[in-house]
Amino acid sequence: QVQLVESGGGLVQPGGSLRLSCTASGIIFNSYVMGWYRQAPGKQRELVATITSGDSRNYAASVKGRFTISRDNAKNTVYLQMNSLKPEDTAVYYCNADPQDWRLHDYWGQGTQVTVSS
Repeated sequence: QVQLVESGGGLVQPGGSLRLSCTASGIIFNSYVMGWYRQAPGKQRELVATITSGDSRNYAASVKGRFTISRDNAKNTVYLQMNSLKPEDTAVYYCNADPQDWRLHDYWGQGTQVTVSS
């Protein structure tokens, strides 16, 4: 049984920070590219950041320089450190596990709410 469980969301003020965590079970963690996506009300789900098993990273332009994705393969966990948060960052954030193989499907977490408001 595969599970991706996110934690760390909440309400923060503009300029504040949050650290999201996603712990995977039931997969060979090192075989997956891990990522964070987000979806705000009325908007499409968008890529925030991805990280390979070798720690190659990419970021959406809107978060580059403010967010940092990392992974701890020993703990089967991917993190998203979010600094200098803006109201526009408000969304449900989803953890994603991508096997990079057309024969296999992605896995998704349930999502965690991040609200940036004063």
